[in-house]
Amino acid sequence: MTIRVAVTGMGCISGLGQGVAEAWARTAEGRSAIVPFNLPRDEQPRTIGPAAPIGEIDDSGLAAHFDRRALGQLDPLSHYAVIAATEAVGEAGLIGDPVLDRRTAIVIGCGSGGNATFETAYRRLYERGQIKVHPQTIPTGMISAPASQIAMLFGVHGPAMTIASACASSAHAIGEAMHMIRAGRAEVAIAGGAEACLTLGSWIAWASLGAMATDTCRPFSIDRQGLVLGEGAAMLVLEAWDHAVARGAAIQGELIGYGTTSDAAHITMPDRAGIEAAIRAAHADAGLALDAPVLISSHGTGTRLNDAAEAQAINAVYGAALAQSLVIATKSAHGHLIGGSGALELLLGLKALQAGLAPPVCHHLGRDPDCDVPLALAPTPIDHDYLVSNSFAFGGLNAVLIGRRV
Repeated sequence: MTIRVAVTGMGCISGLGQGVAEAWARTAEGRSAIVPFNLPRDEQPRTIGPAAPIGEIDDSGLAAHFDRRALGQLDPLSHYAVIAATEAVGEAGLIGDPVLDRRTAIVIGCGSGGNATFETAYRRLYERGQIKVHPQTIPTGMISAPASQIAMLFGVHGPAMTIASACASSAHAIGEAMHMIRAGRAEVAIAGGAEACLTLGSWIAWASLGAMATDTCRPFSIDRQGLVLGEGAAMLVLEAWDHAVARGAAIQGELIGYGTTSDAAHITMPDRAGIEAAIRAAHADAGLALDAPVLISSHGTGTRLNDAAEAQAINAVYGAALAQSLVIATKSAHGHLIGGSGALELLLGLKALQAGLAPPVCHHLGRDPDCDVPLALAPTPIDHDYLVSNSFAFGGLNAVLIGRRV
């Protein structure tokens, strides 16, 4: 018998604010965090374009685990991850629980490592002519640092790892964590993703692709120009259903399906067939009919090619049944967190099911015939029981998660 997987805790930090309550409130009201962006930290101040930066961070809750010096040595990538994980584990009521020791897994998705750490090192080398960098550059900036920091934070001695699959990283991480619980390899998993990509080098590299908007993120809209970067983290606590019930946990939702495919076609151009296959695989894994009403949390980047390919795939998979479903696109509110996007979008989608409210797509200018899907363009009451959360990455790496309201 398949082990059911409950969601018992959620935590996040992004341009929408710190904590699930603030992020959901702003998303539900259609208040976007995308603004003209001034480079932070020790860069030469300049406005480089629209982004969804994180405001002042309240990390006072970490004082029991990190002294101020240790917190200061974390790359923003790890800083965001431990803040989101602390909220999620706390909400699950598992801080200090013995299950964290040996029966918990950590699976984190990141698209890149510590951009700020490595760019600081490069400035020392190439700008200032120094011949040494900070001795903690590698352990601070490595892409696996968030998983290790979370393990040390909570004393987790079970499997801990990072999945790097570009914009699908955290969706893959959550899906693989779900399978670890189904297989009996863990009772609990801390799963999600983080990204800290708002640095000069990262932003210029993304802009050089020609995929960045100069105004804002407008998923599925006419006159959309491209994606807008954000950063942050989102974490979920997944738990074997019987274990959660036995300890009296408050269950936030159930994770019931996961589909993943590779286009094997092009390093940047999406392939509709691969997207369709991932959605169908997730439905098959969940045992959910394709004509069931669903809330679809789209990948919805705001780029011309990705939005069109996703919309056409959604129509091909659901056909006439799509009329009873609804599509949301929360990147229009929080920007593209790259490796962290899938986790944040799943989290906000589960909150939408709980609240019975689909959040509006922000910045929409009008219908694009190439993207004909039923969009929520205003806060919309819903009674859907199921969430389909899409993540499609460069390299043709696709992941789709299905959650259920409880």
